[in-house]
Amino acid sequence: MTDEAPNPDEPLTADEVEQVADATQEAEDEVVEDEIELVEAVVEELIEKAVEGEVAAELLDEMTEAGLEGPEVEAVEEELAEIALEGAVAEVVLEAVEEAVEEELAEAELEADVLDEDALLAETAEPVESPYDRPGQWFVVHTQSGYEKKVKQNLEARISSMNMEERIHEVVIPMEDVVEFKNGKKVVVQKKVFPGYLLVRCNLDDDSWYVVRNTPGVTGFVGQGAKPSPLPRRDVEAFLQPKSEGEEVATRKGKPRLEYELSETVRVREGPFADFSGEIVEINEDQLKVKVLVNIFGRETPVELEFSQVAKL
Repeated sequence: MTDEAPNPDEPLTADEVEQVADATQEAEDEVVEDEIELVEAVVEELIEKAVEGEVAAELLDEMTEAGLEGPEVEAVEEELAEIALEGAVAEVVLEAVEEAVEEELAEAELEADVLDEDALLAETAEPVESPYDRPGQWFVVHTQSGYEKKVKQNLEARISSMNMEERIHEVVIPMEDVVEFKNGKKVVVQKKVFPGYLLVRCNLDDDSWYVVRNTPGVTGFVGQGAKPSPLPRRDVEAFLQPKSEGEEVATRKGKPRLEYELSETVRVREGPFADFSGEIVEINEDQLKVKVLVNIFGRETPVELEFSQVAKL
């Protein structure tokens, strides 16, 4: 028995309409992603040409001031002039691209401001639970630095063995994602927010205080005088507030573990000065950049490069 051919005059069912809409949206999303990747590639190339043009223009000026002459010098000057011209054109194109992107972003922001009824309902439907509203209060406990995980395990074992689950509810090591640079590559690592401390949620009385305070590795509660001080809502939510569904957890850009030192000689890996070697004269930890003295035509020229653009010799 053969399947009956669909009748083109017959209206689509609700499921078929939904399938068509999903397929159309998926195709549109793929087109947008391809366009974004293409624009990003073009912008990256333009930026590289603009930077090369600026460097070429500076070198050209220096050569003119130095009064260098000869066939080889003229050939270099022609090449630098061509690179400088390409860089100037790239800067003009970049400005046009930036203006177009800003207009697109402005239009997107206007569209985003107009929330439909479903979006408004979604925003108010499921509020995120605050850890401050859980039973008990949050206290800060000081531990031996470097042994936070072991102390947490010891305390949880004592809570279980001494049947204190009704009064000591939770033990937490606050963690955060930190962006660092290793071997010239950006990585996200988890680090302790407060090394040497734990957060404990409990109904504090003499018994619960005794269990926590006499756990191996615990050196005491944090508070004014001898009385432990509970954390206010502001601090609890800052250290422990969970993100709502679909919300990305922000990463903090930490101080990078520096791979290079002042006066160290490194090799340039990429860009117009690729394979040149030079001495590091400045390290910018905030922007993750180094300034290297590169020998160009017998003159030491400072060049600013990113960590990823240089390598140890």
